[in-house]
Amino acid sequence: MAHGAFTFNGGSVAPGETQHFRYSVSETYLGDPVRLPVNVVNGERDGPTVVLTAATHGDELNGIEVVREVATDWDHTDLRGTLVCLPVVNVPGFIAQQRYLPIYDRDLNRSFPGDPDSTSAKRMANTIFRNFIEPGDVCLDFHTSTRGRSNMIHVRADMSDDDVARLARAFGSNVILDSDGPSGTLRREASEAGVPTVTVEMGEAHRFQRAFIDRALDGVVSVLAEYGLREIGSVRWPGWRTVIESGEKTWLRADVGGLVETHHEQGDLVEEGDTICTIANPFKTERTTVEAPFTGLLVGILENPLVYPGNPLCHLVELDEPTTRAYEQAGGTPQA
Repeated sequence: MAHGAFTFNGGSVAPGETQHFRYSVSETYLGDPVRLPVNVVNGERDGPTVVLTAATHGDELNGIEVVREVATDWDHTDLRGTLVCLPVVNVPGFIAQQRYLPIYDRDLNRSFPGDPDSTSAKRMANTIFRNFIEPGDVCLDFHTSTRGRSNMIHVRADMSDDDVARLARAFGSNVILDSDGPSGTLRREASEAGVPTVTVEMGEAHRFQRAFIDRALDGVVSVLAEYGLREIGSVRWPGWRTVIESGEKTWLRADVGGLVETHHEQGDLVEEGDTICTIANPFKTERTTVEAPFTGLLVGILENPLVYPGNPLCHLVELDEPTTRAYEQAGGTPQA
C-alpha cells in the first residue's frame, strides 16, 4: 500500500495527478497499434491502489459505463490512494462487438497472466497484467452474461481467500458465488498473484442497463469506503446475503428443442416444483414444462427463447430457510 507515483512501462502518474491515455497492447495486421484506454487517478494522500476493469469480453458493455463514470465523472479531490480504470480491456473484441478476440477466436479471459513469448492473446494479457493489474492492491472485474442470457447482479469470488472474501463482501451484493474461477481468468490469476480480485456479473451483453450500472456504482462506493480511499459513502449492507458454494448452484438445461416461454424473471424466488418455463414446438402441439428441483433464486435466465436440447435455460441457486425469510422480509426483490 506504499503510495507514490503509479508507474508502468513507458510512463508514470505522480500523486495528485490524473492521466487519461491509450496504451499499446498489440498490433493489427497492418502493423497499427491496438491501444487500450487507461485512466489513472493518483490521489495526493496515501492509500491503496484499486483497479477497475471491464469488457474483458468485448461485447459485455455494462461495466464499461461503470468504469468510465468512476474515472471521469466522480470528484476525486480527496482521494486517498490510486484508481486504475480500464474500461475496455478487450479492444479488438469490443471493436468487433464479439465476446472473444477476433484473432483465432481466443478468450482473453482465459489467457492471464499471459506470456510475452506465446500466443497473441497471452502477449496482450501479459502486457495488461504486468502494467496495470499486478501493481494493484485489489481489483473489481466487471462482466455481464453472454449473449442470449441475463444475470442478476452478483459477485463471483474465492471465499476461501480471506482478502478476496473481504472485497466480495465490501461490494455489497445479495449473492456471492464461491469458487476460485477457471484457470486463466483475470480474477483467479490476479488473486493468486497477490491482488485480491472478484468478478461482478450484471445484466446482459450488447447494451447499457442503467439499473445495473447504478447498482454497481453503489458497490464501487462501498469498496472504496471499505479500503479507505474516499470519505464520501460507506460500506454497504444489501439487506440480506447468501454465499453459494460451488456444489450448490445448478444450470437447468433443455431436454428438447423448441421455443421457450419463461414464467419468472431474474432475481425471482421459485419454490420446489414451480414451473420455471415451458418449451413448445412451433405449433404448440407439444409442450415440455421445466420445474424447479429445489427452492432457490434465479441468478441467470435465458433471454433468447430458442433452444436446442442441452442449451441452458436458467441458473438456479438454492436458498436455505433463513435466507429465504430474509429475502421475503426485504420485499422479495434483490438489489438490481
